[in-house]
Amino acid sequence: MRKIYIGADSAGFHLKAELIPYIAEQGYEVVDCGTDSDASCHYPEYAAAVCERVQKDPDSFGILVCGTGIGMSMAANKHRGIRAAVCGDTFSARFTRLHNDANVLCIGARVIGAGLAKDIVDQFLSNGFEGGRHAVRVDMITEIERRNYNSSQIVTLH
Repeated sequence: MRKIYIGADSAGFHLKAELIPYIAEQGYEVVDCGTDSDASCHYPEYAAAVCERVQKDPDSFGILVCGTGIGMSMAANKHRGIRAAVCGDTFSARFTRLHNDANVLCIGARVIGAGLAKDIVDQFLSNGFEGGRHAVRVDMITEIERRNYNSSQIVTLH
């Protein structure tokens, strides 16, 4: 049974709560990585909680929910081996799997409703990577990541 690690910040808490049983009904094992309420919190912590588990479990997927999906995707894509995509429509969710081999889906709870979110999750989880010419491009992304993730080169700009 494939594992789905799911996390949200306060803005995404209620949508996450709706998605968990829906995903479980589709036959996946769902692991809730927090947050546990709609109290203010920091989305990078939940992005890290999900992405660190996906890194250790390459056959799994992650789903992150925040207000727009953007903050979560930015935080998620800082993790080596994570290819996170914000999707607000089913076409993007389908093609981020087919062409980009995305392993983390980011959704904006303030942007889409629960019904569309479920349809997006369905497209993300039910499509596989096509490989071929797309594999060459994903390998190029991995090479960029390999070159740029030398911890001694990280610079803080603020």
